[in-house]
Amino acid sequence: MVLFRRLLGDVLRERRVGLGLTLREVSAQARVSLGYISEIERGQKEASSELLASLCGALDTPLSEVLRDVSDAVALEEAAAALATPIPVVHAQADVVASAA
Repeated sequence: MVLFRRLLGDVLRERRVGLGLTLREVSAQARVSLGYISEIERGQKEASSELLASLCGALDTPLSEVLRDVSDAVALEEAAAALATPIPVVHAQADVVASAA
């Protein structure tokens, strides 16, 4: 679950920065402490559905867009992890017959 929490924080931060908003501005609009929003953005805290709705409201962003962006980011992380996982190589062994001449 750490992966989702981190990626959600990344998406929320990207939205906030993209809108040119400070943590303080989002905090005031969402009525959530600045420190808590910071911890969510850094992937250190889980966001409840109510808190996430408040943050999306403050960012003037539909929840569905945030979740879609997080889903896309999760898919990319999964694909990267799959590529990084070594594929076992099976070596065929030839039967060797030694003959004494």
